[in-house]
Amino acid sequence: MSHKPGKKYEAAAKQVEAKPYQLAEAVTLVQKIKFTKFDETVEVHMRLGVDPKHADQMVRGTVVLPNGLGKSKRVLVIASGDKLREAEDAGADFVGGEDAVTRIQNENWIDYDAVIATPDMMRSVGRLGKILGPRGLMPNPKTGTVTTDVRTAVNEIKAGKVEFRVDKTGVIHAPVGKVSFASDKLLENTNSLIQAVIRAKPSAAKGKYVKSATLCSTMGPGVQLDVAAFNLKTA
Repeated sequence: MSHKPGKKYEAAAKQVEAKPYQLAEAVTLVQKIKFTKFDETVEVHMRLGVDPKHADQMVRGTVVLPNGLGKSKRVLVIASGDKLREAEDAGADFVGGEDAVTRIQNENWIDYDAVIATPDMMRSVGRLGKILGPRGLMPNPKTGTVTTDVRTAVNEIKAGKVEFRVDKTGVIHAPVGKVSFASDKLLENTNSLIQAVIRAKPSAAKGKYVKSATLCSTMGPGVQLDVAAFNLKTA
């Protein structure tokens, strides 16, 4: 089902020239052409010169955005013993052990934005792959969500930690803040995310690493970014 873009979208799109923009210009433009009533999320989309079918060209990682994401994430911690109290003290929204695993299994409970688990609980948490996996909620040691340092993990997620991973078409999609942010804060966040993706470049990736990049708000048109500067850093 295709639907015609609305008049407001078209008016916004007309303000975007078909040229690559410097990052600071792009941030200001995305904020200027916003046309919806709600506070949209601003996202970065980066097409990378990697083939994610090869394990050695997988790009994934995390970055704590300096200015957060504008909404506090609801965090579930699945732990046992003293770690349950540590999670509560750190400000986790939901804390549990086997009871939490059972609730997710039986009720398909997914009322949270991130899951942290202690290593001793991973045998139970492993059963939740079908529910948590497709939603990107499965705890993983690589992204710091399987850990004994529950306090740090909760603090980082609450502070605006973003996880990124290349999808099967070689694209990374990641949020960098809200349209209502001060432009300099949004710019700082966007830059932090892009630098993290550049640092995550696999050694097996050949040729141009960042093929193209776009900045857009949830409902708004995409603004093309000048990727020449990004590629200089990876050359």
